[in-house]
Amino acid sequence: MALKSRNIVLTSFGLLVAGALGYTAFRTDPVPVDLHTITRGPMQVTINADGKTRIREVYEVAAPISGTALRSPVRVGDPVIADETVVAVLEPASSNLLDARTRIQAEAAVREAEAALHQARSRMREARDDLTLADREYERARVLVDRGVASVTRLENAEQQLGTKRAAQDAAISGLEMAKSALDRARAALFEPVNADSDDYEACCLQLTAPTDGRVLEIDMISERPVTAGTRLLSVGQADDLEIVADLLSVDAVKLELGDRASVERWGRATPLDARISKIEPSAYTKVSALGIEEQRVDVVFDFLTPAQDRQELGDYFSVFLRIVEWEADDVLMVPVSAIFRIGNEWAVFRVDANQAHLQPVTIGRRNASVAQVLTGLEEGDRVITHPSDDTEDGVTIAERNQP
Repeated sequence: MALKSRNIVLTSFGLLVAGALGYTAFRTDPVPVDLHTITRGPMQVTINADGKTRIREVYEVAAPISGTALRSPVRVGDPVIADETVVAVLEPASSNLLDARTRIQAEAAVREAEAALHQARSRMREARDDLTLADREYERARVLVDRGVASVTRLENAEQQLGTKRAAQDAAISGLEMAKSALDRARAALFEPVNADSDDYEACCLQLTAPTDGRVLEIDMISERPVTAGTRLLSVGQADDLEIVADLLSVDAVKLELGDRASVERWGRATPLDARISKIEPSAYTKVSALGIEEQRVDVVFDFLTPAQDRQELGDYFSVFLRIVEWEADDVLMVPVSAIFRIGNEWAVFRVDANQAHLQPVTIGRRNASVAQVLTGLEEGDRVITHPSDDTEDGVTIAERNQP
């Protein structure tokens, strides 16, 4: 009897051990997860872009005549005053040296012009004498007509002759002036280049002053160099009158409006600067990205809202980073984007209730890089799983990682 009881105890103990081993072998461990509590708060959707500063109004100084631009009297960064500071000095182009044939032709042209001038002076004297004679003849005829000795026809003929001689004298005067001009032109062809060291040389005849107050931004020609009319010499602008230009994808630019705010970051200081959109260019252009993809880009211009004294370190064509506010709201129900995933064409999350994961469809509105707006499917205070793994399924038991 004692043996039988002993067998029963041993059998029961063996079954208990086997059951414990089976439970241990086949039980399902909770899936470790990270949890997030759904909250409300302010939310922004931004478009991020790299930009460059530029001076709003740049004034370019160009050579108004052909000649030689002497060494620049100013340097990049020098302050200038409008209509006072000399920023460039131009020496007009001098005549070329004459070869033997050209000199002979020029001297012959001078002699021809001198002969033509003598002829014009002779015609002038002749026209003056003829006019004097015609005037006397007219006076004589008028007196005779008044006395009744001569006919009116004689007076009319004398008057006609007087008018003709006056016209001839006017023509002779014009011919004389033309002959003088032709002689001056012929003599000018014989002028040789003037040596700057000679006594007859005049100082540079053209000094260009700054068109506006500001600083010299860029100098195209520092050393002396021949230039033609219209050649750019330098540019001037006000260094603190800055704006920002950023090239955005056209699909992003259409989401923005004039007056939208932007935060200017990565400009060299920790404090962000404020700006707003002042202009969206009406035309896009094609730009090849670093990956070799053709993109349609649009230039968007921003005005600084931060005072100039708080950004004195910024200059022309400095690099900045922009966060442009496309949309914002103060009271938004938000879920981390790491918690949402696609099921077909719908969005879903794993909502946690009593340490179990439940698949929950949700409707998503606006999104940014970190959170998404929840329209339906969740309430404030709900807990969701972020970065769900492949082991996370509907109804599975979970355990929060950061719990002891």
